[in-house]
Amino acid sequence: MIRFDNVSKCYANGHEALSEVSFSLDDGEMAFLTGHSGAGKSTLMKLIMLMERPSQGQVFIGKQNLAGLDRRQIPSHRRRIGVVFQNHQLLFDRTVFDNVALPLTICGFDPRDAARRVRAALDKVGLLKKEKLNPIMLSTGEQQRVGIARAIVHKPQLLLADEPTGNLDPQLSEEIMRLFLEFNRHGTTVMIASHDLSLISRMRLRTLTLHQGRMVGDG
Repeated sequence: MIRFDNVSKCYANGHEALSEVSFSLDDGEMAFLTGHSGAGKSTLMKLIMLMERPSQGQVFIGKQNLAGLDRRQIPSHRRRIGVVFQNHQLLFDRTVFDNVALPLTICGFDPRDAARRVRAALDKVGLLKKEKLNPIMLSTGEQQRVGIARAIVHKPQLLLADEPTGNLDPQLSEEIMRLFLEFNRHGTTVMIASHDLSLISRMRLRTLTLHQGRMVGDG
């Protein structure tokens, strides 16, 4: 599903965020991406999302070499991917339902089909009864689950999570991880960027470790 071949990313200011990174993640696999703050985790995910382009090397998603995609093809590429952020990035002038529906609205889904998908996604994260609420009325953990529902509502092949439990206590972190495991059991490839080493240790999943932009561990 994901393959990096000798990938480096150097920004215009001279900072080398990634240096000669190579790894692969199979279809249906779930793994952690860890490392110190500034190790390159977010940059790696931005390359997958085509928010950035590598300075060297090649990135593949499925059988697609991302170097072969032009700007017009980026939206279609991103529709294959769900993204969960640490700070939720919810819209507080809309209901929970409308926040989750947003990706489907942008993609032009039929409203009835979109409503069915939204309610199925909210049901998976245990928030179906709160679809009419404003997200500001929810707890931090519930807001994160709204973000997860929005990320999976279009049934992505790949789910990326960037520090999804960074603002949560250990119990809520475990609940969020169980959701990711459930999606993975149904065939979604999952990559979670996290610096929570205790959580990573408890999960006992494959862990890719970055240090100063280099891949120093894979186990």
